[in-house]
Amino acid sequence: MAETSWTEVLGWGEDEIEDLRFVGYSYIKQGKYEIARTFFEALVVLSPNSAYDLQTLGALYLQSGNGLMALNYLERALKVDPTHGPTLLNRTKALFTLGYKRQGAMQAKQLATHADPYIAGEAEALLIALA
Repeated sequence: MAETSWTEVLGWGEDEIEDLRFVGYSYIKQGKYEIARTFFEALVVLSPNSAYDLQTLGALYLQSGNGLMALNYLERALKVDPTHGPTLLNRTKALFTLGYKRQGAMQAKQLATHADPYIAGEAEALLIALA
């Protein structure tokens, strides 16, 4: 059975998808994470191969304390883009949230040498918090 292309059903193009992303991101900037999550849940249905949408939804679940849902979406994002630093960092945080300290520490050690100083610094902070 073929999956439904909701963008085709709705007659939407990339402009409409970008509009949804913009509104969702605007709610994130306002700290209205629950509302933003609704937008990004719709976006991952409409654009299921968008690493950005998957990663953002994972981060929103992480923000709300739902590590399992966060890990689910972050893993899906990493299938699309396996080297995306913010996704790897959020995956590390989700692992720690779920109590997978060994796996989280391994991931954090790898990220501690990341080219992006923000990612590396955050990973170092996670490792220090473990000690």
